[in-house]
Amino acid sequence: MIMQLASLRPIYEADPPFATVYLQAQPATASAEQEVRLRWDALRKQLTDAGAHDETLEALDTAVLSEEIAAVQTEGRVLVANRSGLLLEEDFDATRDGGDRSVFGEPPALGDYVRQRVRSVRALVVLVDKERATLRREVFTSSAVLEEAASSAVEGSATETVNKPREGGEHHRRMQQRADEAAWLNIRDITAHVGKAASSWKPDAVVVGGEVQGRKLLLDELPADLSAIAYELETGGGIPNDSADSGGEQALAEELSSLARRITIERAREQTEQFGDARANGLAVEGAEDIRRAAQLGAVDTLLLRYDAEAEDEDQLLQAAAEVDAQVALVGAGVAGNAAAVLRYAAPVDQMDVHPQAA
Repeated sequence: MIMQLASLRPIYEADPPFATVYLQAQPATASAEQEVRLRWDALRKQLTDAGAHDETLEALDTAVLSEEIAAVQTEGRVLVANRSGLLLEEDFDATRDGGDRSVFGEPPALGDYVRQRVRSVRALVVLVDKERATLRREVFTSSAVLEEAASSAVEGSATETVNKPREGGEHHRRMQQRADEAAWLNIRDITAHVGKAASSWKPDAVVVGGEVQGRKLLLDELPADLSAIAYELETGGGIPNDSADSGGEQALAEELSSLARRITIERAREQTEQFGDARANGLAVEGAEDIRRAAQLGAVDTLLLRYDAEAEDEDQLLQAAAEVDAQVALVGAGVAGNAAAVLRYAAPVDQMDVHPQAA
């Protein structure tokens, strides 16, 4: 996924210093509340020792020690606050397994958060058979579902049964034809609902699972724009008609997780190829110093971070890119300092002083 950094500008433009807190997701336990309190006490002390203001700490207290404290344990959290209050609060899947962490200073330490968001997939999941479908809007990563909206059910409008008779003869052939027509009519109705949902949800991927014949029919019926981002799952059967068991749901979750990883790796490969093309045309830079210079000129279009490695001066680069309304994506190839940028236009960064003197 490519993330627009404009959404983070209000945080970067707030008054420093900032307290950034990462609470890693942990398994649910009977003592979750006590565990969160102990974890937060340790992080709070670190922030206090670093000089965090009382108002900042109190805003974080309210966010962590909430009525949903058990969810903080199982979902994880990323929080940013300053003296004016809480600036960011979101679920955080610690995909890099970095553990709990607190940082006090300027700018906010959003590198891990941004990488996690870019590694996520916004998906419209369609679980279908020949009569109905269940649509789910999900944001997932290779290790966990980050957000999940309520499911919606879609019923096809066909009045004939979609079940074909087993016997032969002309009468049964006509019955088979009517069953095929009923299935097609239902799939056409379901496709229309999928199109409307995709128009409002703007997914990165349309993920189709469920009964084999139903999903094949739906994949064939999707319009070109949705077919281009469609992925087929081998699981999900029984969910549209409420006959799936817990094992079916677990298999679906595992396949979604695997698909998320495949999609993010594919995107990193695509970004790597695009970066190579940009570099060949003089529209790319590597390393923290040249990226900062390009940002001073407003030339940064896309900041590229390594898929699985922290960049040199990562948080400063993200702030600089956000200030020029750039976007951020992941790159799979090795680049200087684990960061690169695709430029809007050729920028003479080699002729600039990265820290120009005031007049």
